[in-house]
Amino acid sequence: MSSLDVVSTRVNAAKIAVGVTFAMNGLALAGWLSRAPAIRDGLELSIAGFGLLLLCMSGTSVASIPLAGPLVQRVGPARAVFLGSMSMAFGLAVLATATLLGSVVLAGLALLFCGFGTSTWDVAMNVEAADVERRLGRTIMPRFHAGFSLGTVGGAGVGAVASASGLPIWAQLYLTTAIVVVVQIMVVRRFLPHVDPEPGAKPAMTAGQAWREPRTILIGLILLGFGFTEGSANDWLAISLVDGYHAGDTLGAIGFGVFVTAMTLGRMYGGPAADRWGRVPVLRLTAVAAVVGLLLVVFGGSVQVALVGALFWGVGASLGFPIGMSAAADDPLRAAMRVSVAGSIGYGAFLAGPPLIGFLAEHFGVRNGLLCVFGALVIGLVASHAAKPLPTR
Repeated sequence: MSSLDVVSTRVNAAKIAVGVTFAMNGLALAGWLSRAPAIRDGLELSIAGFGLLLLCMSGTSVASIPLAGPLVQRVGPARAVFLGSMSMAFGLAVLATATLLGSVVLAGLALLFCGFGTSTWDVAMNVEAADVERRLGRTIMPRFHAGFSLGTVGGAGVGAVASASGLPIWAQLYLTTAIVVVVQIMVVRRFLPHVDPEPGAKPAMTAGQAWREPRTILIGLILLGFGFTEGSANDWLAISLVDGYHAGDTLGAIGFGVFVTAMTLGRMYGGPAADRWGRVPVLRLTAVAAVVGLLLVVFGGSVQVALVGALFWGVGASLGFPIGMSAAADDPLRAAMRVSVAGSIGYGAFLAGPPLIGFLAEHFGVRNGLLCVFGALVIGLVASHAAKPLPTR
C-alpha cells in the first residue's frame, strides 16, 4: 500500500470516528432531556425550580466554551473530546445517582460536569471535523452535524422506549453512561494525529487575538443568528402549534418532527450545494427559506400551512451552524481558538433564546413571540459574507 493510500485510509477512518462522536454527543444530550419530566418529578421540583436547575448546565456550558479553545490547541482534539465526553458521562452517572436518592444538590453538581463536558466535547469535535473536511477537499461538516441530529433522535427514541417500558430514569442514565464511555474510548483512537507543541512554545493564537479578529466575530454572529433560528424552533415550535393553532399534542409533536427531519436532510445533502455555489450564497438562500418558514408558521392561518412552514424553517436552519464552524476552522493552526471564540458568541443564542421568546409569548402570544427570530436571521444574513473561505497560502 502506498503512502497516499495509507493517508487516505487514515482520513476515512477519522471521518467515521468523527461522525460517531457527533452522534454520541447528541445521544448523550437528548437521552436525558427526553426524560426531563421524570427527572423533575423524581427530584420533586416545580417548573420554576427545574428551570433553575437547568441553568447549572447551560450556564456552565456557555462559560466553558472560551476555555475549550486553549485546551484543544494544547492537547489536541482527540484528548479534548475524550476529556469532554468522560466529563459528560460522569455527570450523567451522578445525575442518575441524584434521581435515585432524590438529591437536588447532587443533580446540580451533575449538570455542572455535563455543561463543561458538552461544551469541551463540542468545540473539540468541530475542530477535528474541520481538519478531516480540509483533508478530504469537500464540504462534509453539515453531515457531521446531521450525525448529531440523528443522535438526538436516537436519544429521544431511547428515552421514549425506556419510559414506555417502565425503566427507571436512573437505570437509563447509567446505561447511557456506559455506552458513552465504551464508544468514546474506541472512536478517539481513530482521530487524526496531533503534534504536541514544543515545551515553552508560544501558542499559534491567543484568545485575546481571536476576540480582536473582525472575521471571527462576524462568524460568531452567523452562529448566533442561525443558532437562535434553530434553537427557537426546538423549544417553541410544538408549543406554537398547540397554543397558537389550538392543535393537539400529537400535531405539535408532528410539527417538531417535520422541522427536525427537514433540518437533518438539509445537513445530509447541503454540503454539495456549498461546494457548488459557495458558502455565502448557500447561507443567504437558507436564511430566505427560514424567513418563508417563519412567516408560514406565524401567519399561515392553519395547522396544515404551519406544517409546511416547519419544513421550510428546518431547511433554513440546517446549514448556518455547520458552515459557520467550517469557516471558523479554515486555518488549521488557529482553528481551535477561532472555533472557541465564535462558538462562545453563537451558543449565547441557546442561552438567551428560550427566556426571550417566553417573555414575548407571555405578553404578545407565542406565535407573535416567534417574530424575534427575524432579528436573528437579519444578523446572520448581514454577517454571512464572513464565511467566505480564507485564501490558500
